[in-house]
Amino acid sequence: MGCCTGRCTLIFLCTLQLLAALERQVFDFLGYQWAPILANFLHIIIVILGLFGTIQYRPRYIVVYAIWTAVWVTWNIFIICFYLEVGGLSKDSELLTFNISRHQSWWSENGPGCVRKEASMSGIKGLDNHSYISVIGCALEYRYIEVMHSSFQILIALVGFVYACYVVSVFTEEEDSFDFIGGFDPFPLYHVNEKPTNLLFKQTYLLISPSGFSGMEGMNK
Repeated sequence: MGCCTGRCTLIFLCTLQLLAALERQVFDFLGYQWAPILANFLHIIIVILGLFGTIQYRPRYIVVYAIWTAVWVTWNIFIICFYLEVGGLSKDSELLTFNISRHQSWWSENGPGCVRKEASMSGIKGLDNHSYISVIGCALEYRYIEVMHSSFQILIALVGFVYACYVVSVFTEEEDSFDFIGGFDPFPLYHVNEKPTNLLFKQTYLLISPSGFSGMEGMNK
């Protein structure tokens, strides 16, 4: 398979997915989003596996990558529903942090145009030495930033799934054609010459054996 083919395109898609996943992983770490962190980590491993399988002509690895892309699309659809609060989900819940902390997306306080202000709450009983954080002036809500991230991941995953299926079919056809012409037969010539060699050996043995000599003498008489 030459360059500018499905294989080269899949290599490019896997590389793009890897870079996008690493970028997303950094911001999820900054926001302490533990569920996305684990999902991103697994995604990075599978993408590297698919990239290796594409470069080294390993269809099985590409099949694993193709199956994972379907799971990855499902996960990102869930993230979109979570931030858009579809189906009873709430973006203010602690679902993505495993109820360990009340952290939200890093973009909630650091989005484009956001200004972060802290106000002391020392006058409120039980909240001394605490501060209230307010974020104003955001040009774009953080939930829409997260939705755009997930939408981009879905788009790349769908294209990657299509090209992965195509590359697997091409690899399989090449293996079948190579096996048909005897490419996987380790000793093709040996099997062809095995019977004539055995017959010649048997004939020589009969000629030099005592029974062979006696038979020849009988024929001469």
